[in-house]
Amino acid sequence: MFEHVQPYAGDPIFALVDAFNADPRPAKVNLSIGIYFDEQGRLPVLPSVMQAESHILAAGGPKGYLPMEGDAACRAEVAKLLLGADHPAIRQGRVASIQTVGSSGGLKVGADFLKTWLPEAQVWVSDPTWDNHRSMFEGSGFVVNTYPYFDATTGGLRFEAMLAALRSLPSRSIVLLHACCHNPTGVDLSAAQWDALIPVLRERALLPYLDLAYQGFGDGMDEDAYAVRALASAGLTFFVANSFSKSMSVYGERCGALSAVCASAAEAALVMGQLRFTVRRLYSSPGIHAAKIVAHVLGDADLRLLWQTELAAMRERILAMRHALHARLQALLPGRDFGYLLSQRGMFSYTGLSAAQVDELREQHAVYLLRSGRVCIAGLNTANVARTAEAIASVLSA
Repeated sequence: MFEHVQPYAGDPIFALVDAFNADPRPAKVNLSIGIYFDEQGRLPVLPSVMQAESHILAAGGPKGYLPMEGDAACRAEVAKLLLGADHPAIRQGRVASIQTVGSSGGLKVGADFLKTWLPEAQVWVSDPTWDNHRSMFEGSGFVVNTYPYFDATTGGLRFEAMLAALRSLPSRSIVLLHACCHNPTGVDLSAAQWDALIPVLRERALLPYLDLAYQGFGDGMDEDAYAVRALASAGLTFFVANSFSKSMSVYGERCGALSAVCASAAEAALVMGQLRFTVRRLYSSPGIHAAKIVAHVLGDADLRLLWQTELAAMRERILAMRHALHARLQALLPGRDFGYLLSQRGMFSYTGLSAAQVDELREQHAVYLLRSGRVCIAGLNTANVARTAEAIASVLSA
């Protein structure tokens, strides 16, 4: 029956994690998977989440199925977090938000919805982007193309080339954009660049689809939502998938959401109905515990303040590791420019290392990163950053 099934090559990130876990070397460093680790190299358990879960357990109650769109309180808090509590789009009922199985679930629900209702559209993603973006949209039946993004010579953004490419797209093309903390490069648009991009999206009648998996890891919760709020204020219709996996350190709970900001309340109601149907066809309804965590943390003023303080500490630790890695590399190789480590934002940086150099880092130095050269800065700490820098300097000098 299944002799014709092709073998699965495996996911490169999870395969690297497996190899790292099997590596017996005591000084190994995991800079591959996009997970935030604390100074001791552990996955943190946030006190804000622990307190929220204590409230949930104390309240008790039945655990029935949630509606297809998820928990109402969770969805309301998500919309306010993305747009601001008093945004006109929320007051006017133009936002259709659903709770999803992580932001990956949100991306997939949105992709299936769009293939049904914009069947002739094609999808455009940044070059490079998170590998799973292409897989998800191709899995929904889309043709997926790329637009210029990363400048390998500067470690920055090819913004003019990006604008030129988007100006040439057919109307109703779907443009996948990273709202902040671009994965894998760490290169983001500035506020001024978003302001220049939005008129192009409007004039070409393009549909922006934002991925916001790292809100709070760039410059702050409100600052990292700039693109979402600017698009809404400009009156564009767009989708945004967001995640709490990293920001609340609840990876396995699959806390995510998908929001569609529409032109009218009537359109939002139509979209919501079809999003519910799409969820029904995929996984029927999301998890109740994930919804309650998000609703409790965001809906309780004290817990929300505590969470934002915890998130700020995580953001500042990542920034400190960027500076430490930059300083050590610059000292070891003064003739090279490592400024990209300071200009790129969030958990990731694109190092420019070749696949062969990455292999050498792994095999000779037990330093694990993706063969694209992407490094997860959150895997660094004061105990391993100097040795990591020395390993990178060694392969660059070879």
